[in-house]
Amino acid sequence: MPYVYMLECSDGSFYVGSTWDVEARVVEHNSSWYGATYTRSRRPVELVWCWETERVDDAYALEKQIQGWSRAKRIALIEGRYVDLPALARGRSRRVG
Repeated sequence: MPYVYMLECSDGSFYVGSTWDVEARVVEHNSSWYGATYTRSRRPVELVWCWETERVDDAYALEKQIQGWSRAKRIALIEGRYVDLPALARGRSRRVG
């Protein structure tokens, strides 16, 4: 099954990707030139979240969606605070009252 995953890099930033084999992909990010250019200079990386999908196109779509999220929204996802995700959407107006 395809997966979407998020890594925390040594500089505290996050990397979002998709793969068929999460464990092997994390090893690649940490030890070879097969890792993404972004993670090469930010090793070591640590897997902080992953999600299994039914189809590869679903994994790719979710990967692209999460890549557009703010840091706060990504942290909420990692921490399992799903109820907070809608309020953390970019551009969402907040009522003051």
